Amino acid sequence: MSERLETLKKARERMIEDRDMHAKVLAAPFDRDKAERARNKFIEIQALIDSLDRAISGEAVGSPAG
Repeated sequence: MSERLETLKKARERMIEDRDMHAKVLAAPFDRDKAERARNKFIEIQALIDSLDRAISGEAVGSPAG
């Protein structure tokens, strides 16, 4: 596996951990300010994860072993 692909996968894992923390806030008893911030961060991080998924797919297709 290329170093670039490994880096992308590590970044994706890190973002999933961050997203999960915001999901826990959303699942907790409602606090308007916390929930609004968590929702916005969740959406932002999920968009980043989707972008990382596309980059990983592109890297896998572009690699000789892919």
